Amino acid sequence: MTQAATNPTATLNKFEKFKAEKDGLAVKQEIDRFAQIGWEAMDETDRDHRLKWLGVFFRPVTPGKFMLRMRIPSGILTSGQMRTLAEVVQRYGEDGNADITTRQNLQLRGIRLEDIPDIFQRFEQVGLTSVQSGMDNVRNITGSPVAGIDADELIDTRDLVQQVQDMITNSGEGNPAFTNLPRKFNIAIAGCRDNSVHAEINDIAFVPAFKDGALGFNVLVGGFFSAKRCEAAIPMDVWVDPSQVVALCEAILIVYRDHGLRANRQKARLMWLIDEWGVEKFRAAVEQQLGTSLQTAAEKDEIAWDKRDHIGVYAQKQSGLNYVGLHVPVGRLFAQDMVELARIADVYGSGELRLTVEQNVIIPNVSDSRLELLLKEPLLERFSVSPAMLERSLVSCTGSQFCNFALIETKNRALGLIRELEAEVSCSQPVRVHWTGCPNSCGQPQVADIGLMGTKARKDGKTVEAVDIYMGGKVGKNAHLGTCVMKSVPCDDLKPVLRNLLVEHFGAQLKEEAVTST
Repeated sequence: MTQAATNPTATLNKFEKFKAEKDGLAVKQEIDRFAQIGWEAMDETDRDHRLKWLGVFFRPVTPGKFMLRMRIPSGILTSGQMRTLAEVVQRYGEDGNADITTRQNLQLRGIRLEDIPDIFQRFEQVGLTSVQSGMDNVRNITGSPVAGIDADELIDTRDLVQQVQDMITNSGEGNPAFTNLPRKFNIAIAGCRDNSVHAEINDIAFVPAFKDGALGFNVLVGGFFSAKRCEAAIPMDVWVDPSQVVALCEAILIVYRDHGLRANRQKARLMWLIDEWGVEKFRAAVEQQLGTSLQTAAEKDEIAWDKRDHIGVYAQKQSGLNYVGLHVPVGRLFAQDMVELARIADVYGSGELRLTVEQNVIIPNVSDSRLELLLKEPLLERFSVSPAMLERSLVSCTGSQFCNFALIETKNRALGLIRELEAEVSCSQPVRVHWTGCPNSCGQPQVADIGLMGTKARKDGKTVEAVDIYMGGKVGKNAHLGTCVMKSVPCDDLKPVLRNLLVEHFGAQLKEEAVTST
């Protein structure tokens, strides 16, 4: 029972009201009719909100051109699936592209509603789904991008991630049991030593840990970003065997679904329930749902490394094979890029591609004998295995070009500005610069060395695009969130500010031509 059901006098916000009227997943049966009548004739709540249960997002900034968010567990795609996605965006010409997200996922842009039935049919043929990828659902489940091939991994998490997705989505068909959560929900399962999944920013995170000689996971809960509050996940004081992961996820989701706070959407994430109950009561409720007691956490986890970005060439655990990490500038792909990536995966690898939370692509299973030829491919001139230091770690959300929540343009600005800075300073180490267009923090500025959050400011009597600057985010071992250090810096004034931060805090050196011009 939800909070609203147990307390009839509870004030329902508009989202809870329309969810009570009709489950979001119900629009799956109406998609052919929507395609026939067109987006302008649709019920606004169906169009603006319920379609998100199918991964279809109406965008007021590009009316008639929808965004389609996939579900790609662990970020793993076949070359055939990538080709299908390329064919989808290719039909829209300049309007069509795909963005790699910070959850190892793809968002397709330029989509026309009348094409959705055909697109969904194509997805089904190649084993793709976009179901339950938006609104109050569990988002794409992340795992190590080199699971199963990393020479140093502890647990291959690919199958676990797929099992959790199948449980939540009924194997991609849609699962009404989990379509009415109080709010969005993130799950990550790490099997390596470097926290490649950003465990601390997930509602549930599993990190590898040994207990009594057995290898399983310690469990963290409650991590989230929102416009009003950002919190790192906290220990649940639970250790589970890999065989218990799916059941624990299900139990936590049921407890959250039935007891999570619903009156105020800004206070509806899992951490707010944990705050109200305390961790011990929350754990007891989960144990009651499971019907069994849980083991206490292992004394320490196995996260021991700085976080890797997987760009470059690395030997796999399989003898004679390598994975090749390609840097995709701000994660943006066009149809021809996707076709080329699929071809390269077929010709040089095993027909598989992997996406990372840093918005890049990995080609696994490249034999030693094919490696040199792969590195000569023209595509690698743009998607480099050895990008410049600052561009290497640049991450950006969609920005106002396509997202109505964004207060500023991000992707194009981020890339242009970082390239200007590369010309003026030299860095001996990567500096993780993250851009996000609004306080919803899709670009995750709080985990960056330098995070930039879109806002507005007054300059010369006019309202201009600006950023709040965050610093101090740490990933990998002992990860923690950064804090805001500067407010409302106009974007036009940003370059010298960033240049000074790079020099003062990250050891960057001004290049001679930059010194001469200043």
